[in-house]
Amino acid sequence: MTAELVRGQNHPLSQVRLEIRVSAGRPVTAAATLGDESGRVPGVEWVAHPGVPTLPGLEVSRQAAADHRLAVDLDAVSASVHRVSVLLALPTGVGGPASFGSVAAPFVAVTGLDGTEVATYTITGLDAESAVVALELYRRQGAWKVRAVGQGYAGGLAELLADQGLSQAHQLAAGINDAVVQGLARSVPAPPPRTADGDRSRQAAASTLGPDQGASPYSTQNPQGAGPYGPAQNPQGTQGAGYPAGAAPADPAPQPTSPGTPSAPTPPGAGGPIDYSHPRRGTGAPPPPPPTAPPARPGQPATPVAGDATGWSMEERLYNQVWGMFEDLARTTAAYRSAVDFAETRMEKELDQVLSDPRSRMGGQGDAAREAAQARHLQLVDQAREALDRDLVQLGAEADVVEPALPAAYARWDNPVWHAYRVPMEMPMAVRLGDLRLPESDPLSIPMLVRLPLERGLWIDSGRVGSSEGAFADSHDLRRLAMESAVAHMARLLAVHPADEFTVHVIDPAGSGARQLEPLVRSGVLAAPPAAGAAGVAQVLGRLTERVDLVQMAVRGGMTDSLPPGFDTAHQLLVVNDFPHGFDDRAVNQLRYLADEGPGVGVHLMMVADREDAGGYGPLLDPLWRGLLRLTPVPDDHLADPWVGHAWTYEPSLVPPGSQVLQQVLTQVAQARAKY
Repeated sequence: MTAELVRGQNHPLSQVRLEIRVSAGRPVTAAATLGDESGRVPGVEWVAHPGVPTLPGLEVSRQAAADHRLAVDLDAVSASVHRVSVLLALPTGVGGPASFGSVAAPFVAVTGLDGTEVATYTITGLDAESAVVALELYRRQGAWKVRAVGQGYAGGLAELLADQGLSQAHQLAAGINDAVVQGLARSVPAPPPRTADGDRSRQAAASTLGPDQGASPYSTQNPQGAGPYGPAQNPQGTQGAGYPAGAAPADPAPQPTSPGTPSAPTPPGAGGPIDYSHPRRGTGAPPPPPPTAPPARPGQPATPVAGDATGWSMEERLYNQVWGMFEDLARTTAAYRSAVDFAETRMEKELDQVLSDPRSRMGGQGDAAREAAQARHLQLVDQAREALDRDLVQLGAEADVVEPALPAAYARWDNPVWHAYRVPMEMPMAVRLGDLRLPESDPLSIPMLVRLPLERGLWIDSGRVGSSEGAFADSHDLRRLAMESAVAHMARLLAVHPADEFTVHVIDPAGSGARQLEPLVRSGVLAAPPAAGAAGVAQVLGRLTERVDLVQMAVRGGMTDSLPPGFDTAHQLLVVNDFPHGFDDRAVNQLRYLADEGPGVGVHLMMVADREDAGGYGPLLDPLWRGLLRLTPVPDDHLADPWVGHAWTYEPSLVPPGSQVLQQVLTQVAQARAKY
């Protein structure tokens, strides 16, 4: 049975040799990109387009056409390839349409080699876009799925390729268009529109492909027996809000290397052996294979395994796996919401048609039409919910095996891993700041992992929030909860860093957070007692501002070895409670300076404040508010995912009431810090 997908919906693939058929009505350019686990395209050699139509396991058309057939062999692609994105773009400079809004909606079908349709997708809703990611084939837990994407770009192919992480996007887009223009000069006219006779339409489409488009990639084998793309790159090479992404490959031109420095990986087609050396480790061995799940029975989902994502360590695999679960939940929920919206729109349209006809407005005929429209609506909603529930069951099973396997930096405070806690020797990739969930998936939640070192400061909002928990709490309770949440975050950051690599400074001008800060003060893990009063505020801010200036001058002058003896090279965290109490204009300017310049030299900021209280400074603090990551002490739906933009409910990671785990962890941290 063919799956008719809507935007964001996915469908499992039972075959690895496929054809992707495109029907657009007007000549379009078809291309495909190969992405790593995060979806990024490391280089131009990962793109199949009319100028380079074949890659191992993939072949696209050599020219623009109204109909395309792309051949895919998922078993033949490299193991480092986790996504195959199918792109469509309108050629420029040939007198054709400038946007997809002026042409018929493109139709894409994934079929088997015998022509049997597996999934179809009609790309609707395009307007000024001239390039679109039609769909993607992606690897999930050892199996492949197809997802309807439909993401359009008004900036054309260059903007699309740049969004996928390709640094040479504009040059490649220009080269693709040049190849298309040359191909159009020798192309045959577009075929007639599809008719009800499927065989005749397929024959017409085949006649327009030309001799260059008839070859199959399945006969193309790699004589070396190895994929050309090399190993998965280190996700720590990227920046942002924590996306697990690969580092861009080295430039194909040979570069001089010093003795002992790993050489750059050989690009595909350049010949020679593949260098598997990690960019940050002196080893020439490929990454160890992740644990694999036992093969699934036909028709049954794969058994989830903790750490089955790619990575150089179990920590990195679990990090990538959590983000894969995050993306899957975002997209499967988007598909469900889109299907429900479609069902409601269709029912409203059918009811409008019934009411617009006076003959069917009254009587049994009108009632029957309304009942039929409502029945079709319920059927579509039930089908969408069934697909969502199927995906939620699989994600829930995966969460059940992943959560107990998480290291301390990723685990909740009630995880038994904290009972075996030891102060680490290396900084982790990320830290858990809470959990995220959606209304449709409750009680399933996804750990909120933020990359380290922190690239954005944190604002723990002690003001009123939109959730029911915050609406019925008074201001005193919210301030207390905000400080408890901040203490839990401070303790976790101290616990996951080596003893000599993280220092915490606290400003509490009025002493309102003394009770919540007591565990930190009593254990002795703070750099100094919390600063009080205006004098304490000025002293701490002045010291950290001087530190930022000193490190910046040393870095710019290339004299980092000339820092004063005994200089604390650890990352610094400044925690400000009850802002703006005790702050004058000079202190506010210093605070903004630390928020803007501090993260680049290892000085980070955590604010515990009410936005309304800080409003007295006017727009001066608006950039600070926007630049920090807002967290709440109670559940609130204010965070958005980077793929679909859902409003996720954030729940802070707090220590269970009555638990002694926080004190035990802080005691070990204090003992380790005393040795230094």
